[in-house]
Amino acid sequence: MRKPKGIRMVSALCLGCFIVVIFYFNSSLRPEHLSERSSGQKTRRSPLQSLYEGEQVESAVAAVHQGRRELLEEACHSYTRKRRVLIPEDLKHIIVDDQHGLLYCYVPKVACTNWKRVLMVLTGVSGDHKDPLAIPANEAHVPGNLRTLSEYSTPQINQRLRSYLKFIFVREPFERLVSAYRNKFTRSYNTAFHKRYGTKIVRRHRPDPRPEALEKGDDVSFEEFVYYLVDPATQREEPFNEHWERVHSLCHPCLIHYDIVGKYETLEQDSRYVLQLARADQKVRFPASSKSTRTTGDMAADFFQNISPFYQKKLYNLYRMDFLLFNYSVPAYLKFR
Repeated sequence: MRKPKGIRMVSALCLGCFIVVIFYFNSSLRPEHLSERSSGQKTRRSPLQSLYEGEQVESAVAAVHQGRRELLEEACHSYTRKRRVLIPEDLKHIIVDDQHGLLYCYVPKVACTNWKRVLMVLTGVSGDHKDPLAIPANEAHVPGNLRTLSEYSTPQINQRLRSYLKFIFVREPFERLVSAYRNKFTRSYNTAFHKRYGTKIVRRHRPDPRPEALEKGDDVSFEEFVYYLVDPATQREEPFNEHWERVHSLCHPCLIHYDIVGKYETLEQDSRYVLQLARADQKVRFPASSKSTRTTGDMAADFFQNISPFYQKKLYNLYRMDFLLFNYSVPAYLKFR
């Protein structure tokens, strides 16, 4: 029996309220270059125009980034089959700088604290702070300080995806993973992570745990962390925490066309390049990182010494797409090959 017209209209309206589809395909839409104009001044190029229309500040660096874009696109075509549309949930990690035309997908353990600090300075959120390092690290992560793309309407999202410079910073996947483990499970001050994740890991993956370990969860070994990650029950219960979630699941690089793929290994050079494209390099400098505490490849190799080839293989399969999409080789220290 056919429903009356009024009921059909109400049903369609309700359905529209629950389904938000963002029509953005990185292979079918060309970037829409917007210029910025202020009263009485010449038109200023957007960062996207500066990147794609020949106004290059460092041609050698530009060539590196063109190569990275091409490799990422080839990997997406080779290793992903099903295409889907983006939904707002996919955009929660993308920070928006409307003043400079920037979209930054932040990846924890890849200098995201310093990039958030820089964006707080650029967007004016930092108040009187002009030096990013003057902003406390915990303040950089306060929800609401910086807007994310998921907070905008669908037309506003589409416009920004087409016309803003989209950038991401990535890192060798297992170095990032070891860095996350060191930071969240070996630092005494991270009691929230110990309680939230450590106690669960101890309960599930340690034979005959002591009552104190079950209560505090502050002595999780790297091996136990690996068992937790590869356990199918882990992701059935809830998504991975962002600190060890795969980059392709946080930032969707095969659905969003990133104009700049920065790497942790060339962090200072790539960060300077982004700021130059945004004409913001005179306003703020990206902070130099402390190499003394950085998790290196040799350090990651030490952590993997006690992981059996069986679990090394399972863990690699879990992070395989990040290795492939961002052109990282299988670490030489792995024993499963």
